[in-house]
Amino acid sequence: MPAKSKNQQMAAGIALAAKRGEKPKSSLKGASKSMAESMSESELEKFAHTSRKGLPRKKD
Repeated sequence: MPAKSKNQQMAAGIALAAKRGEKPKSSLKGASKSMAESMSESELEKFAHTSRKGLPRKKD
């Protein structure tokens, strides 16, 4: 399941870093915070590894 926008892809990358312990969970806000709480590490990897080429900045 690839990310639908650049913002979604970036939020997934931040949430994945927090899940792995590379970033403190207390620093998460908004979409990345909810993604970290509700998604597994493998789901976050799929979103975060989506190529940004051709994606819109944000989903309408």
